Amino acid sequence: MKIECIKNKLEEAISKTEKITGKNLTLPILKCILLIAKDNMLTIRATNLDLGVEMSIPVKIKKEGVVAVPAGILYSFLTNLSNEKNVSLEAKENKLIVSTSHTETQIKTYPYEEFPTIPVVSDKKFININSNDLILGLKSVWYSTSPSSMKPELSSVYIYYDSGKIVFVATDSFRLAEKKISNRKIEEFESVLIPHKNVSEIIRIFEPTNGDIKINFSDNQISFSSNGTYLTSRIVDGTFPDYKQIIPKEHSSGAILLKQDTISAFKVSNIFSDKFNQVTVEINKKEKYFQITTKNPDVGENVYKIDSAITGESLEMNFNYKYIIDCFQSVLTDSVSFEMSKNKPMVIKGVGDPSFLYLVMSMNR
Repeated sequence: MKIECIKNKLEEAISKTEKITGKNLTLPILKCILLIAKDNMLTIRATNLDLGVEMSIPVKIKKEGVVAVPAGILYSFLTNLSNEKNVSLEAKENKLIVSTSHTETQIKTYPYEEFPTIPVVSDKKFININSNDLILGLKSVWYSTSPSSMKPELSSVYIYYDSGKIVFVATDSFRLAEKKISNRKIEEFESVLIPHKNVSEIIRIFEPTNGDIKINFSDNQISFSSNGTYLTSRIVDGTFPDYKQIIPKEHSSGAILLKQDTISAFKVSNIFSDKFNQVTVEINKKEKYFQITTKNPDVGENVYKIDSAITGESLEMNFNYKYIIDCFQSVLTDSVSFEMSKNKPMVIKGVGDPSFLYLVMSMNR
């Protein structure tokens, strides 16, 4: 293999693929990326066996070929070439020679025949979705997944179709986030569970993308493709909880607040929260305020009152601060509503935005 290409394009492609390479000590080939030079395109592949990605960039090919090279070493070398425009790659024997107008290096390669294949998902079942909608849906909920893999369905993002909407849901059993994206053009598809660690990579790779992303479905794989980038992920084999039954149909107390005031109040309150991140939330009907109280015997205590529009009765409940503050990144409106009832989850929404719903379970004292 021998090629010439624009250094920045090569560096950008490798930066996206390099993070997916595996750290499996028993399979050292997984720390490599596969470079395939053919038909004036350089295809870059990476996989950790759970997730696979393939990107293609235009290059000038002098000799077609395939080589497997450690991704981290090649990427580190390219990022430190600050004043270079072009770079050439040439595979000789068991080395990849990387050269520019100022420098030349040799990187040990691995037998490319050992590189695992990346699954190609059939396009018999597929949808097209705008990249902004996909990223918005995933980013709105994925932080609510469980970091533990004990229950795979809780460490996944659940995606399903519902009456012209694509619904994204995640829960760790302590809180739940739901985001609905309207798209009447999309036909009904079977629900899927995508592992949360793969969701973060899907977001990272496709967030800069403009236009549509094609999503293909199979029994155990899902793929995303757009503008020369192809990513495939394992699908979790499990059943997501019937979460709709825990969404309160009504509430006894409610408050509407400015979102930025609420974020500031919770950040201040957290300085004085205890080791359990506990905050006491009070809706005061008589005085018409929303109050957050935190106490820590080793630090002190804080009481923060926020002007708000109050409905219903007075109520006081305890919550984990982190579970509340996380959701504000998904609230796209200037005002936020809190709906509370005794012995039921608190519901947080953006005022006037029915597309996002967030539940937080209360804490015992």
